[in-house]
Amino acid sequence: MAKDKLMDFDKALELFEPVLGFEVHVELNTRTKMFSAAPNPAHPDNHDAAPNTLVAPVDMGLPGALPVVNATAIRSSISLGLALGCSIAPSSRFARKNYFYPDLGKNYQISQYDEPIAFDGQVEIELADGTIVTVPIERAHMEEDAGKLTHVGGATGRIQGAEYSLVDYNRAGVPLVEIVTRPIFGAEHRAPEIAKAYVAAIRDIVLSLGISEARLERGNLRCDANVSLRPRGAEKLGTRTETKNVNSMRSVERAVRYEIQRQAAILAAGGTITQETRHWHEDTGTTSPGRPKSDADDYRYFPEPDLLPVVPATELIEELRAALPEPPAARRRRLKAEWGFTDLEFQDVANGGLLVEVEATIAAGASPAAARKWWTGEITRVANAQEREAADLVTPAHVAALQALVDAGTLTDKLARQVLEGVIAGEGSPQEVVDARGLAVVSDDGALIAAIDDALAAQPDVLAKIRDGKVQAAGAVIGAVMKAMKGQADAARVRELVLERAGQ
Repeated sequence: MAKDKLMDFDKALELFEPVLGFEVHVELNTRTKMFSAAPNPAHPDNHDAAPNTLVAPVDMGLPGALPVVNATAIRSSISLGLALGCSIAPSSRFARKNYFYPDLGKNYQISQYDEPIAFDGQVEIELADGTIVTVPIERAHMEEDAGKLTHVGGATGRIQGAEYSLVDYNRAGVPLVEIVTRPIFGAEHRAPEIAKAYVAAIRDIVLSLGISEARLERGNLRCDANVSLRPRGAEKLGTRTETKNVNSMRSVERAVRYEIQRQAAILAAGGTITQETRHWHEDTGTTSPGRPKSDADDYRYFPEPDLLPVVPATELIEELRAALPEPPAARRRRLKAEWGFTDLEFQDVANGGLLVEVEATIAAGASPAAARKWWTGEITRVANAQEREAADLVTPAHVAALQALVDAGTLTDKLARQVLEGVIAGEGSPQEVVDARGLAVVSDDGALIAAIDDALAAQPDVLAKIRDGKVQAAGAVIGAVMKAMKGQADAARVRELVLERAGQ
């Protein structure tokens, strides 16, 4: 595949105005699927199910199988629409979207077209410097997910070059809400940052509602990023591309930047942009062509004949509105005050997309300072090194348990970092890693005294200095003891014992 030519980002923005749009798919965590009684793989109880075990006749598209709408999915969709500031339709209808889905047995998708359940909303997002950007929401509609194809053989894992493909229908029929923005103007050089912040805001809203696990790496939340460029001063929108199913907030940011640079280079050279889907490649930080992007007419939508319109009662809508969590901006202000963070400390957490993780870690028993330290420090460092999201590496419960071991004196900070490494590597809980690796602090004074006596005997000149009142000389002995104990000693306790053994 030929390498794309890219224009310098700043130069691209001198010549062209970027226009953004996002389609975010949220998998709902209902117990059963959207239109069948099959268990939902997006529910926590079903993550490890074997392929093709969470299926029903409806999901397989078997003749005579009729769909039935999941009432809990309707409630979750209304709650999400309300949280997005949308109006809830007094009546909405499902439609058939006709498109060749090799992993959706009935060969069409039940979705919503011209009658979505929620429409005309907006979301406020906060950028790194505190700037508030309002993102207009066109609609949020309900639909079902397709299954999953696994391409076997070949070097890329894609269908090109594969020897054969396997179909897993477990995901077919998983309840989805697709959130579609209106075109976002005025993003300019902050377009990549806005993309990341928007996905983070949607994730925070979904998690606060409790309607999805919103794990990007599992596909619970997926973003399609639309990017188009138009020459400065032009009114007509440029041709857009749609980068599909980007699976991390960092990747959304990178994909938008890449598409701006790629499209600008093509347009500046007199070329044209193809309206198409594009695939994001995490390893190379590039996009590649997918398929030509069809307009709505090509899908031959028509009302789903097997389902009645959804007509939610006014009382239900008001019940769900009253149960909404606080808006994201208000929640941020409250958390900042409760945690006692400075503006800079809070921005570190917010900009890392770690509010949910820090809040959950505090709820699990850690102090606000400790939760912030771990998430914005060592965990983020490892995530950056592995090019992953921090939230994907470890759970808040594990972080709180790790800090509890530090607070109890079982671990030093240095040992705790080694334990964290083991937890991230999948070796178990913090306590299990401590036990397996033998990393607990040595609290037996007898063992420490033996190591101290050996160190003092090996450094008689240091011992003499300590006895002469030069207690700073104890550092050499403490260092030797810590080395002998492989770092598994409390340095403060070692110092006390060194001075005691030296007669101070």
